[in-house]
Amino acid sequence: MTDSTTGPLAARVQGPVRIVGAGLLGSSIGHALRARGVDVVLDDTSPAQLRLAIDYGAGRAARADDAPVLVVVAVPPDVTADVIERELVAYPQAVVTDVASVKLEPLRRLRERGVDLTRYIGSHPLAGRERGGAIAARADIFVGRPWVVCRDGETRPGDLALVEGLALDLGAMPLEMSPEEHDRAVALTSHVPQLVASLLAGRFVDAPEGSLRLAGQGVRDTTRIAASAPELWVQILGANAAPVVDVLDALAADLTAVSAALREPEVPGARRDVAETIRRGNDGVERLPGKHGQNRRFEQVVVMVDDRPGQLGRLFGDLGVLDVNVEDLRLEHSPGAQFGLAEVSVVPAAVRRTVDGLTARGWKIASTND
Repeated sequence: MTDSTTGPLAARVQGPVRIVGAGLLGSSIGHALRARGVDVVLDDTSPAQLRLAIDYGAGRAARADDAPVLVVVAVPPDVTADVIERELVAYPQAVVTDVASVKLEPLRRLRERGVDLTRYIGSHPLAGRERGGAIAARADIFVGRPWVVCRDGETRPGDLALVEGLALDLGAMPLEMSPEEHDRAVALTSHVPQLVASLLAGRFVDAPEGSLRLAGQGVRDTTRIAASAPELWVQILGANAAPVVDVLDALAADLTAVSAALREPEVPGARRDVAETIRRGNDGVERLPGKHGQNRRFEQVVVMVDDRPGQLGRLFGDLGVLDVNVEDLRLEHSPGAQFGLAEVSVVPAAVRRTVDGLTARGWKIASTND
């Protein structure tokens, strides 16, 4: 985040910022803030993790005279409350936030202990990667992503502005929610999808090798997050168990209903039940925000791309000449074939221009939903 004429872009958070936890999120926050010229102090219970994050440039080691204006707690959920309490005591002039994926459980534990939470504001960036640790950290993982901020009646306006300023400095979009609203929301949109992906991917363990060779982009998309770390997810799911169970119970009822319909597909109404299941899924997908948070939908053009260096660059070059803006892109490799499929998303009005123009330039169009 730099300007070629003025250097690092001015940050809303002037620092120093202390980050406790030098893993993926903590180190990524450090990289993003340092790109804006902010003094970042790193701390971690693992000396090796800390040294690695510092070596990669996410921040510097702590000093005895550090006086942070903001402390970001980026540790596993089972120790989040403990670290928040410790940091509030150690730095009485600092605002403390955390980036744990569950908000109500740490807050409940802190309240039970009678901790003064005036300077604490829970938050959660909806960002991450399948891989963890400082080595996987990137400054841009927060760009365009929601960043939930959980204020309450005791939150001072200046403190709230500091935490929201952190999110904005990292390119994220601050969104205020209560801890209860947040935990119910992530149960539906993050925690249960993780379980569904893991359960489906678990079916592959004993599947015949020939079956897995038929795996296409659909199953890869559905199970991508199944590669996540079990140790972390045990903590997340345990801390948010009640909302997750509510969604799982409803999903189990849906699965039972569609199983019953398919068990006897000739029974009157069975096909309608299956069709309604698919249609309801269509309706749900339509509600998901698209590019830039819009609900705008796009059409897909699937282009065959030879598995040779420079082909994707040539494809994008041709699309640029055709004045076609690529709204999204997915790549699928064909098992055993020397080509891949590039699914290019464009606005509906550009579909015909895209197909005709690419065809004229020698590209093979595999399919289009125009």
